[in-house]
Amino acid sequence: MWKRFAGCLVCLFLACPSWAAHPLITDDTGTQGKGKFQLEINGQYDREKENVAGVSVKATGVETAATLSYGIVDNVDLVLSLPYLWGREKEDGVVVYDEQGIGDAVLEAKMRLLEKDKFSLALKPAISFPTGDEDKGLGTGKIGGQVFLIASQEVAPCAFHANLGYIRNENDADEREDIWHASLAATCEVVKDLKLVANIGMERNPDDEADDDPVFFVGGIIYSISENFDVDLGVKVGLTDSETDISALAGLAFRF
Repeated sequence: MWKRFAGCLVCLFLACPSWAAHPLITDDTGTQGKGKFQLEINGQYDREKENVAGVSVKATGVETAATLSYGIVDNVDLVLSLPYLWGREKEDGVVVYDEQGIGDAVLEAKMRLLEKDKFSLALKPAISFPTGDEDKGLGTGKIGGQVFLIASQEVAPCAFHANLGYIRNENDADEREDIWHASLAATCEVVKDLKLVANIGMERNPDDEADDDPVFFVGGIIYSISENFDVDLGVKVGLTDSETDISALAGLAFRF
């Protein structure tokens, strides 16, 4: 069972290697602008509890990730993400998995293709590199890829975003290699510099023996301490059995 849990840690990061507005998983079409940088430091704590064939399974996971974005031109960003993962699983109180280390690095290019009347479209292809230890369940051991289509619509003081994505889940763990993703998100500035955010989405389950696909909901806040410094908090809950029960999210974003 621990291999299933370890695989979930890896797939979680591959599905959302960077967040334009953490704690959201759904990305927006925004880019940094030519010559500008953004550094994000994000953290996530996951907790899962289930009963499998009469065995009580309890799993916890922690992910921290550093993500650096650079504006090549006004409408094109390069984004590099590197995670550090911790995972622990117990079966009937006995530890069967306990590992930590660097995960697979991801390089993305976000290209904003269209802007008209507060509506915009972007394309975000990405490639993942096997920097994580496959034997410890911290990486896939193979080069993978993904591509996402992103749509954003501003309706002041709110904004709405939609993502459709395809993930090529190259692996040696007998998981599905073709994964789709669909999600919707909204942000709304309720008072100056404070936004409420919400996000719902689903993905095809990499386990081809699973009965359902993971579906999630995220709620949280983003507070802008200054024009170039944001902090955020959020909670992610699983709406199906195959999604992680609950996750706590927190992050910082610096622009320079």
